[in-house]
Amino acid sequence: MAQQGVAPDVVTYNSVIDALCKARAMDKAEYFLGQMVDSGIVPDNVTYNSLIHGYSSSGHRKEVVSLFKEMTNRSVTPDVCTYNLLMTSLYKNGNSKEAAQLFYSMATKGLKPDTISYAILLHGYATEGCLVDMINLFNSMATDCILPNCHIFNILIYAYAKSGKLDKAMLIFKDMQKQGVSPDAVTYSTVIHAFCKKGRLDDAVIKFNQMIDTGVRPEASAYRSLIQGFCTHGDLVKAKEYVTEMMKKGMLPPDIMFFSSIMQKLCTEGRVIEARDILDLIVRIGMRPNVFMFNILIGGYCLVCKMEDATKMFEDMVSFGLEPCNITYGILINGYCKNRRIDDGLILFQEMLHKGLKPTTFNYNVILDGLFLAGRTVAAKEKFDEMVESGVSVCTDTYSIVLAGLCRNNCSSEVIMLFQKLRAMNMKFNIRIVTIMVDAFYKVRRNQEAKDLFAAIPSNGLVANVVTYSIMMKNLIKEGSVEEADTLFLSMEKSGCTANSWMLNHIIRRLLGRGEIVKAGNYMSKVDAKSYSLEAKTVSLLISLFSGKGKYREHIKLLPMKYQFIEEAATVE
Repeated sequence: MAQQGVAPDVVTYNSVIDALCKARAMDKAEYFLGQMVDSGIVPDNVTYNSLIHGYSSSGHRKEVVSLFKEMTNRSVTPDVCTYNLLMTSLYKNGNSKEAAQLFYSMATKGLKPDTISYAILLHGYATEGCLVDMINLFNSMATDCILPNCHIFNILIYAYAKSGKLDKAMLIFKDMQKQGVSPDAVTYSTVIHAFCKKGRLDDAVIKFNQMIDTGVRPEASAYRSLIQGFCTHGDLVKAKEYVTEMMKKGMLPPDIMFFSSIMQKLCTEGRVIEARDILDLIVRIGMRPNVFMFNILIGGYCLVCKMEDATKMFEDMVSFGLEPCNITYGILINGYCKNRRIDDGLILFQEMLHKGLKPTTFNYNVILDGLFLAGRTVAAKEKFDEMVESGVSVCTDTYSIVLAGLCRNNCSSEVIMLFQKLRAMNMKFNIRIVTIMVDAFYKVRRNQEAKDLFAAIPSNGLVANVVTYSIMMKNLIKEGSVEEADTLFLSMEKSGCTANSWMLNHIIRRLLGRGEIVKAGNYMSKVDAKSYSLEAKTVSLLISLFSGKGKYREHIKLLPMKYQFIEEAATVE
């Protein structure tokens, strides 16, 4: 054009700038904007909308705002498209309130929101779970004489389905059909996924068949929802049918990670046998299981204390031609240790070494925790020394395990020595280590040091948890500082840390042990207020203290009314 003496006009520049923005070549787009202005051609809405869209897509919010200001400074009036782009950018950056304000300010500028404007704001409300605002906005579309399209209805259906309000989602589904809007693949996929998630597989299949009957081509996501639903609810024959159907239609079947995530969920729920069946399914459909999948199953069997099955799965893994990794050994060793079979865990640890696998921090942590749990303190200390000498990284979790293990096995002096050594190394402690040390200091009657350490928690950038507060409360009551314990409890609640049932029961027993009946009664009221229950230990103590021959029988009226007939209740039982 330049060689032939043809000067580019606003359309030429807009075409080039738009193409560059879509390619996210924003530096070049800015260069042509500058050239455009230098040539005396005034940028218009199309120019700025392209640039705003480019920067918004690239996540550059500041540049979007800057362009909007520049646009108004050059007397270029923003149009509906401009506002839509700005709203999208604001939502992407979490500024939902500003986006909503921008939407409602359009009317004051003489602009009428279009379907896209409504879709952006509705999507924002749906994402944030503001369902009342969402439906109110939807109902207001009629005021602007804008008919909702399929995309709008999909937003509403997704929002209700996501929040578990499936009946409302289905009402919207029926409403869209009444208004002559045909559901598309996204609509059906959303509804099918929601039904599968709720376990309503018959309804999901009905909707899937309805989709096919109306001529809508199913997306892969609809198949995946059905496969996941049937896998989760034990109908693997049906799951296999849908996998086969997907493949016949030229779609890629779900991958190993898809099935692994289902197995992980089932194992977490203790449904390991069902997870094991999925392994058989993927083999039947021609997939090869990987190490990760076997790790999930081994961990699942360990979780439900079926160590023989876990070991069998370990052997099956090898028979599949897969080599167990450090994580595999770690999971199985952890299972042995948690099930009090530390010797089996140690044998497996040695086997790992013989196979040339270098133990990781995780492997050593598992063994250390198991040894301390079994009360084998000497062996645990030797294993810790071995870990350090072998050059394996010792992390905060390792020190937490060692300190907690020593403290649990009444080696408080060693705990304090190690803690002081770590302090000298300027090690950054987490709240678990601080909690362990508060307990250790109290155990050796260095109460003031325990209190000082607790008081320094905020200045070290840490937040005390319920265990930390429980240890402090227990020891304050033990030393007779009951009022101080009460004050600490109040400060705990103000800090946002909520007392759990274990903590309250522990406090009640401590107070009853010291004869603080009124105080104990106050905490019993807190148990009721939080809908917790008294533990068997607490109930037994109450019966022994307030029964006919109990030492506090005459003080039973000091307890909350609910607990003043405890002797009669015990007699009835």
